[in-house]
Order: sequence, then structure tokens, then C-alpha cells
Amino acid sequence: MRSFSGDLDAGHLRIAVIAGRFNETISRRLVDGALDCLRRHGAAEDDIWLVWVPGAFELPMAARSIAVSKEVDAIVCLGAVVRGETPHFDYVAGSAARGIADAMAATGIPIAFGVLTTDDSAQAEARAGGKAGNKGFEAALAAIEMANLLTALPKPAADI
Repeated sequence: MRSFSGDLDAGHLRIAVIAGRFNETISRRLVDGALDCLRRHGAAEDDIWLVWVPGAFELPMAARSIAVSKEVDAIVCLGAVVRGETPHFDYVAGSAARGIADAMAATGIPIAFGVLTTDDSAQAEARAGGKAGNKGFEAALAAIEMANLLTALPKPAADI
């Protein structure tokens, strides 16, 4: 049996962190967690891109634009969508998730989903460095692992 996995060494990787400014206090804490993860795992400052977009809805467009450039090995998308009294939450959260997944599938660049979708601000705070950890850190870890896994997997045939 052949087994494949990605290691957690970011020393040779170029990684973009894209964050939505909406719910900025939470987003900044997620960004801090992601940057902490990347640095702890050896990423060089010059190999980390930090890109701010207006909100979670705009994450897929920025992610796809960066991914098609092939200038990074992985992308981390961060943001917070907090449920309100209207269906707006469902549209934004669903569109962000679908768009990020589509960008990853279309480009072959790993894009980690670190967008919090919570019922209230307290849940978001708990997941952005509170008692539930920092999902920005976790998303960056997933991006590192996936970028390294892709280098370990067999390459597709040229005619596919």
C-alpha cells in the first residue's frame, strides 16, 4: 500500500492569506492566527501575501485571481459571517463557500476555508482566538499540509 500525506513545513511555500474586512475585529484575529501558524511552520515573510477584501462574498474572486497566477502554493481565506435577522447570512456564507471550492477545483491550488459562519458574535469571538481556538491558525495549517501533499502525490498525465 502507498500512503501519502503532507507535512507541515512552510519554509519553501508561498502562501496568500485573504481576509474580509467585514466583522473586522474577528477577521484581524483570524489573520493573526494564520500568520502565527505560517511563521511557526517556517514561512518566510517575503513568501506571505496578505490581501484584504471588503467581505466574505468577495473572497472567491480574489482567491481565484491569485490562484490562476500560480504565484502561490496555497491560499487561506478568512472572514466572519454572523447570522442576522434576514436570509442575507445564508446567501453570503453559501456563496463564499461555493466560490472558494470552485476556485480551488478550477485552479488546482489548495484554498483553505477559514470563514466563520456563526449564529452570534460570541461564537465568532470564541473561534477567533477564544476558548474554541483560532480557526485562522487551523486554516493556515490545512493550507500548508495540502500544498505539501500535492507535491507528494503523483502528477497527472500531460494529456489529461
